[in-house]
Amino acid sequence: MDVFRRNINNIFFIFLLSHLIIWTLVPTITNHNLPLDVIEALAWGSNLDWGFNKHPPGSAFFSEIFYQIFGAQDWAYYLLSQVFVTIAFFYVFKFAYEIFKNFKLSLISVFLLESIYFYNYTTPEFNVNVCQLPFWSIVIYYSWKIYCAKEINIYDCFLVGLFAAVGFLSKYLFIYLLVSIDLLFIYLIFIKKTKKFDFKYLVTIEVFFVLLVPHLVWLFNNDFITISYGLERAGLEETVIFDHFKYSFIFLFKQIGILIPFFFLVFLLVKKIKFRINLKDQKLLFLIFINFLPIILMFVTSLITGSKIRTMWMTPFYLFFGVLFVYIFQSQINLKKINYFFYGFLFFFFLSPILYSFDSVITTDKRTDYPGKKIATKVQIIWNKDFNQDIEFVTGNEWKAGNLSYHLKSRPKWEGFNNKEILENSSQFICVEDVCLGRY
Repeated sequence: MDVFRRNINNIFFIFLLSHLIIWTLVPTITNHNLPLDVIEALAWGSNLDWGFNKHPPGSAFFSEIFYQIFGAQDWAYYLLSQVFVTIAFFYVFKFAYEIFKNFKLSLISVFLLESIYFYNYTTPEFNVNVCQLPFWSIVIYYSWKIYCAKEINIYDCFLVGLFAAVGFLSKYLFIYLLVSIDLLFIYLIFIKKTKKFDFKYLVTIEVFFVLLVPHLVWLFNNDFITISYGLERAGLEETVIFDHFKYSFIFLFKQIGILIPFFFLVFLLVKKIKFRINLKDQKLLFLIFINFLPIILMFVTSLITGSKIRTMWMTPFYLFFGVLFVYIFQSQINLKKINYFFYGFLFFFFLSPILYSFDSVITTDKRTDYPGKKIATKVQIIWNKDFNQDIEFVTGNEWKAGNLSYHLKSRPKWEGFNNKEILENSSQFICVEDVCLGRY
């Protein structure tokens, strides 16, 4: 048994390492500049705060940690993204073993995720969506431990609160997972009455809100700017009645389209499409709540508000789909004849980086073709003609000014869009097109 476990674990960690290396190297080799969202996060990270004009501070915080370690090395931020992805995979694997007590089924549950492009093709761009991934999986893992525990461990409650807060500070949509888990416990405690309320649950809530206080204060002091941005991105300012139905069903059909490769792999895995849903099954009930309910809530949000749900917003929502479908069809899986499944897995595992490389090389008008380093060098030469001291700040949009902040050796702080107050109080500054830079 130990030998078998060791072999499965070895395969799993080889997979994790392979995924991490491939998706760090491929964009490093094929891209000439970091993607937009990475540059934005680095711009925010240069002048850290408890929030920014578009998002809470999570992605900026982690990007800045990597900058302090590695500096302006593009590969480091592709690595950062893959570290987040592989941590998520690791906790999916741990959770799957808690469910199945079977290493093969746990491995298959993770392998299925390689057919969902959120977990490979889109991951080189470290952004708020990718930033949620490890915290989404960790919160589910420790929520499960609380869910099935005879005696509630206060440590597990603390960890759920901690990582729930970090997840929420990565992106507000994390709330859909938290609401789903809360509704599950409310259902079991107050409706089914199969669980008793434990005051230890309050530790989770207390930790969560205590950690959010600095960001909430920042929101209040900045006119809830991130909320306004999110509403604008969702298109709520332009909705008409018909949009409520149009956008919600567009959202639904997009999700089905995204999952077609996933269902193809599931089809290769099972002998017959035959299953029975038993809501008395406590494992299945948990899996349904954490997988389907967040998606249903997103659909209902779009239906009620008429908002456009952007495809990439769904990045963390399918992390545990592999576990769910393996659990539903586990009696139909023939572990002795799963070669076709592994061939399918390998097909998607290698197809994604090939397609990414092809697109990066063939398409030449992408953000990742922007000559950020060359422009920074030219700007530095212009600055050196008039001044001998380091550049301390840049103003302008996150893309152009953010690239200068990242590529210039002095790592000037990004001070927002055309910050007139900064310029008025600066004796040394220059403006190049729509970007200004100088000293405090």
